[in-house]
Amino acid sequence: MARINTNIPSVIAQENLRRTQSELGLRLERLSTGLKINRGKDDPAGLIVSERLRSNIQGIESGVKNGERASAMIATTEGSLAEVNDLLNSIRSLLVESANTGATSVAERDANQLQIDSAIESITRISNTATFGSLKLLNGSLDYTLSGVRSSAITIAQIHNASFVNAASLQVQVDVVASAQVGALYYNGDTTPAGVTLSAMTLEIAGPKGVQVITVASGQPLSRVVDAVNNLAGLTGVQANLINNSAASGMVFNSADYGSDAFVSVKRLGGPGQPGDSFDLYKFASGAPVVSDTPFGWSALTGAGTLIAGDRDIGADVQALVNGNLATGRGLNISVNSPALGLELTLTQAAGTRPTATPTTFNVTGGGALFQLGPDVTQAQQAAAGIPSMAASRLGGTLVSGAVQYLSSLKTGQSNSISENVRRGNFADGSEILTRAIDQVTVLRGRLGAFERNVLDTNQRSLQSQFENLSASDSSIRDSDFALETSKLTRAQILSSAGTSVLSLANQQSQQVLQLLG
Repeated sequence: MARINTNIPSVIAQENLRRTQSELGLRLERLSTGLKINRGKDDPAGLIVSERLRSNIQGIESGVKNGERASAMIATTEGSLAEVNDLLNSIRSLLVESANTGATSVAERDANQLQIDSAIESITRISNTATFGSLKLLNGSLDYTLSGVRSSAITIAQIHNASFVNAASLQVQVDVVASAQVGALYYNGDTTPAGVTLSAMTLEIAGPKGVQVITVASGQPLSRVVDAVNNLAGLTGVQANLINNSAASGMVFNSADYGSDAFVSVKRLGGPGQPGDSFDLYKFASGAPVVSDTPFGWSALTGAGTLIAGDRDIGADVQALVNGNLATGRGLNISVNSPALGLELTLTQAAGTRPTATPTTFNVTGGGALFQLGPDVTQAQQAAAGIPSMAASRLGGTLVSGAVQYLSSLKTGQSNSISENVRRGNFADGSEILTRAIDQVTVLRGRLGAFERNVLDTNQRSLQSQFENLSASDSSIRDSDFALETSKLTRAQILSSAGTSVLSLANQQSQQVLQLLG
């Protein structure tokens, strides 16, 4: 062939050289950037997967940072709560010391009261000043806000966590399905003469607080037995009442508190006196109902098996449904612990003992601390917690004489100050409020500690593992293999040099046609 207009060997050599140069540029680009995918055409499918992995990795990195910040915030909160705990313990020691009125002077008790006042003020100051950055930790700003809580049904309400899904508020419905009960023993007052003791009696009264013995003379009205039992109620935890407010209707011994921890035991020591004077006691076969003043038809009740003989009875815990879920009951207290809702409620006697009553509802309208723990902003990757106020006016809420009283009531001039306790001769109310306050702070510390240990720490380890695996996966898709790329670079360099030489030879072939022209 001796054509010169079209140099086919040269065209072929040029195309191969172009491909080689492109290959050479690709290898140089990958080696210079360290990436196997620099643009979409390098690996379209790989680019899509890699970008998704990178998005996940970025979210996980933020999740790790969020977890670390949440741990720091909880550590700061726990440090402040530890100080509150110490102050409460110091108040307890001062209160116990002051209760020893037989060996402490008025001046000493006044000095103790000044220390108690100072400690209570310090607790409120810590509540107002504990911060993390500009975030107030213990002043109640991280607690949940409630509306519609009826004091006739709920005495104390504390929300630990709540999830708001596509709603600005969360409605809580409490439906009591089984009554809270006291332990109760019934005595028929139908004696001759009616409503009196036929002979002298020595009774052993036992309850949650202890055991005491009372002696009643013969011929005494049952109201005297009631008075004797009630005078020792602080030592036994057992109260007594006349049925239908009439000695002739009989009397009832009942535990002061509700729940399975409450019991009442009444035993006659030494046996009966006169014939027929056996002091028979009865209890309800299915547990003691709420004590009422309704007279009992004894023969009908005992004949039907409603009342059975017994000298010991145990109370029962309230059973309730909270938003359809069975709550854990203890006395008049109910609690629920789930990712959607965690709460503790103290029901009033009226609400906790009437299963047929209309369910109680209220709303959680907002608040709480929300922690974003995962790479995606979804409910499953979030955790919420409520941190209540630690102010003295909010700590130690305890039902005393029909009203809820707080730690602030232990200050000078308040209803549970040392001087008031001395005047009443009873430090029990103040001690109970203080115990409740210590429990509140301790439980909150434990709850935050459990959240940090079992949620944040495990989440951190899980996210770190995901980060490592996703980074490795992204690297295998996107990063250059330098050993492979350098070998291909060497090949491309050799082909480029060879292609240049071949192109030169192809161009020289066309010049050989000149030899045909002589």
